[in-house]
Amino acid sequence: MPSILIKSATIVNEGTISTADLYLNNGIIEMISNEINHPADIVINAEGLYLFPGLIDDQVHFREPGLTYKADIWHESRAAVAGGTTSFMEMPNTIPNTLTQDLLEEKYSIAAKNSIANYSFFMGAANDNLEEVLKTNPVNVCGIKVFMGSSTGNMLVDSEQTLENIFKNAPTLIATHCEDEKTIRENLVKYKQQYQDKLTIDMHPLIRSAEACYKSSSHAVALAEKYGTRLHILHISTAKETELFSNDISLKNKKITAEACIHHLWFSDADYKEKGNFIKWNPAVKTKKDRDGILQAVLDGRIDVIATDHAPHTFDEKSKPYAEAPSGGPLVQHALQALLDLYHEEKITLEQIVEKTAHNTAICFQVENRGFIREGFYADLVLVDLNKPYTVDRSNIISKCGWSPFEGHTFKSSITHTIVSGNLVFEDGKLIDDKPGKRLLFDRN
Repeated sequence: MPSILIKSATIVNEGTISTADLYLNNGIIEMISNEINHPADIVINAEGLYLFPGLIDDQVHFREPGLTYKADIWHESRAAVAGGTTSFMEMPNTIPNTLTQDLLEEKYSIAAKNSIANYSFFMGAANDNLEEVLKTNPVNVCGIKVFMGSSTGNMLVDSEQTLENIFKNAPTLIATHCEDEKTIRENLVKYKQQYQDKLTIDMHPLIRSAEACYKSSSHAVALAEKYGTRLHILHISTAKETELFSNDISLKNKKITAEACIHHLWFSDADYKEKGNFIKWNPAVKTKKDRDGILQAVLDGRIDVIATDHAPHTFDEKSKPYAEAPSGGPLVQHALQALLDLYHEEKITLEQIVEKTAHNTAICFQVENRGFIREGFYADLVLVDLNKPYTVDRSNIISKCGWSPFEGHTFKSSITHTIVSGNLVFEDGKLIDDKPGKRLLFDRN
């Protein structure tokens, strides 16, 4: 592995911004100092560039195995590093669903060969696989995923007894998708009776309503409080849900944490007119008030992590009528740039971006020696030019699906370099190294 010397980087890390050199060797940050003259195989002049810890995305759907016509680990991991995401945690609603430990390990085997980013995979829960769920190793698996609302893949856990058993006995963190199924089904019946087969995308946040989200999230919180469970609620989509979370204790002591996603921080229901099904997600993008409330909860510490819920479908699938078009879209390549646009709009600071995309994800999941720019930690790093515009178009989209909800948008900032476990894998718009990333480990004693 080549050694790397980064010169004169403006480092954003642990609430401070400072300029320093870094020396990387054998995949590790070996030295951080004002002036380093150590010989290195690769020297990067980072003067004028900002250095962040690589993003750790705790929620992606890379569609492998079983759905590789939409996406696969090879393509999506490369899209991730092109966007500054150096580690990902992937969801179990592939085909077959990841409901046994053997199927889980098969995904790790695929990633060991094909992922350019560091990786982990969630164990999936169902109504009838509690024994397999309880075998999950907390040291080398990021967590257990529970769909408390149905989404792509039909992995709904709707047995109350099963939920009680999972929350009571889970050996590690539980991550939940929270939408109340009964409420959604009742809403869908009502809208079908009123509009027959003429349902449209603007009805999506009314069918998959704010009430459905809050009812399910509050249920998850109640179960976690009952059993002392380590609970992480994914993709908060309403302002009301943010009332369920606390900011009065340190993150490392929190038992209940929450995540916001890029699309819920960027879009609102006003964007359905232009974007249509291409911003159809579960949970749905809702009102401007919800979007602003989620951002406020990110800033004040009630929401701990920002992720993507990257979930590609083909352009043809998303072009179908509303009721037939699947929910989800590609986001991992442009997540950091979207957040940097919010920084330019003075809605969030650079320090807060780093905290929510790297530091806090590492703390929430107890990721071993990643998520911070520290001597002795893995060299997962991203350099950005804050003032180099970048326009998204079909020619520069790396995700296998070939489209983006950001198509045509010009971001104010660009990713210039990404380093994964000490390997320089992306530089000046090009993927330059195919060395595989590493399996994430977790410091859970």
